[in-house]
Amino acid sequence: MTVIINRNKCGYCGACVSVCRTLALDLKEVWIEADESLCKQCGMCKKICPVGAIEVQK
Repeated sequence: MTVIINRNKCGYCGACVSVCRTLALDLKEVWIEADESLCKQCGMCKKICPVGAIEVQK
C-alpha cells in the first residue's frame, strides 16, 4: 500500500491529518508525511482532501 501526496496540489490544510484514526499522517512545516506502516487503507484522507492531492494505491 502506498499513500501518495501530490505536493504541487496540497495546501497543507491538515484536514487529512485530522481524520486519520491511526495517526499515519503527520503535518510538518511545509509538507505532510505518511507513515505507511501505520496506514490501514481506509481512504478517509483521500475522501476529505479538498484539493484531491492524495492517492491511495493498494
